[in-house]
Amino acid sequence: MICVVMKVEKYIGIITAMDEEMLPIKKRLENLTAKTIYDLTFYEGTVGEKRYALVKSSIGKVNAGRSAQIMIDNYRLEYIINIGSAGSLNDNLNICDWVIGREIVQHDADITAFGHKKGYIPNVGEMTFSSEELIQEYIEKIQDVEKNSGNGSKVVIGKIATGDSFCTDISLKERLQEEFGADCIEMEAGAIGQVCTLCDMPFIAVKSISDKPNGENVIEYEKFIEIVSKKCAEIIF
Repeated sequence: MICVVMKVEKYIGIITAMDEEMLPIKKRLENLTAKTIYDLTFYEGTVGEKRYALVKSSIGKVNAGRSAQIMIDNYRLEYIINIGSAGSLNDNLNICDWVIGREIVQHDADITAFGHKKGYIPNVGEMTFSSEELIQEYIEKIQDVEKNSGNGSKVVIGKIATGDSFCTDISLKERLQEEFGADCIEMEAGAIGQVCTLCDMPFIAVKSISDKPNGENVIEYEKFIEIVSKKCAEIIF
């Protein structure tokens, strides 16, 4: 009796929060199909020999964490990447610069009344971490894209602060810099990192700076979100 073992190809999971971030990635996928799980549309496609599963979670931690869990439950995955835009907390980071989140903290998690540090999540700890192997892979991807484009945008391997608010408040920016040493702020990576950590799934968060909290950065964000989203699609592939 001959036993034939068939290799089942794994997907790379991609989670974005918004259409603006998702559509440039979707446009690059070949052999595109879609399926709905609950109310989420998962786009499956290929680029070269790699297979991808792409979903738009919608904004916020609960939406992001839910999407990550549904993806893990329904796909054989190599890893998950959360990619998209973020606001700069680091004064040395400008529009279109990059932050790879070696550390991701949920800045609005607060059970300090029970003796834990701000950001502590039960069963997870004070922060979650991107895969070191994936960090090195995506540094090279970003450097290649920036070299070819000639833009010269910086890449920082640092800390991402996640919370359920779009930051426009300069005092909040300063507090997060002081309290956590965070380089950028956004609304999804911490929750996705939490789910991936609990499910033992390799994970990376990569963010391109779309705005700098200054009280009027919604205007800045709307001006640059499409530009940074196209840059994000470039580095994935």
